[in-house]
Amino acid sequence: MIYRWLFYILGMLILALGLTLNTKTGLGVSPIISVSFAVSQIWGFNFGDATFVLYILCVAGEIALQRRRNLISNLLQILVSLVFSRVLNVYDALITYDNTLHSLPENLLMLAAAMICTGVGAALSVNAHLAANPGDGIVAAIGEAIGKEQGVAKNIVDISCVVFTCILSFLAVGRVVGIGLGTLCAMICVGRVISFFNKRWKVSMLRLSGLEPPMEVTAA
Repeated sequence: MIYRWLFYILGMLILALGLTLNTKTGLGVSPIISVSFAVSQIWGFNFGDATFVLYILCVAGEIALQRRRNLISNLLQILVSLVFSRVLNVYDALITYDNTLHSLPENLLMLAAAMICTGVGAALSVNAHLAANPGDGIVAAIGEAIGKEQGVAKNIVDISCVVFTCILSFLAVGRVVGIGLGTLCAMICVGRVISFFNKRWKVSMLRLSGLEPPMEVTAA
């Protein structure tokens, strides 16, 4: 359990860092938080608070889709959301990177760092098999409800968030807010980072966490 909690907390911290770096590039944010980012930019709400509200809606969706089968686990995600959104606010205050003062190649490097952190953080937290991040939780719930694999459900959620963000921001200010190259990169690259990480280190993580039987050592 010590390793599981260590991986989980580390994963959440790295994931929050990746999402924050993504918002700093000016190239578009991750699909799942594009709605809360657009709301914070258009109406001046705190980004962490807007993300917390978004995650509450995700948890409500999980409860409805799963018909309260995992109610305690779902409700625990609210606590996770509260802590996670506070971490986002801390990172947002500490990281003073201004994309307008940097060149496109520098912003692209920042975007690459954001993709890596987001993928690694997601892999670490999910592999710990503790309380899910609501963004991952709603994907799993939708996949179960429609009988499709998680990858398909993730595509559905990502596309839905991007479409909703585009419609919302266009109706509010007449232009798209928060959607750009970074959003497309997140949809494509984060999954690849997770896959690469899991191929290299998932089994070792699970063994350390007691979730995978240890390798048998045979005498020579």
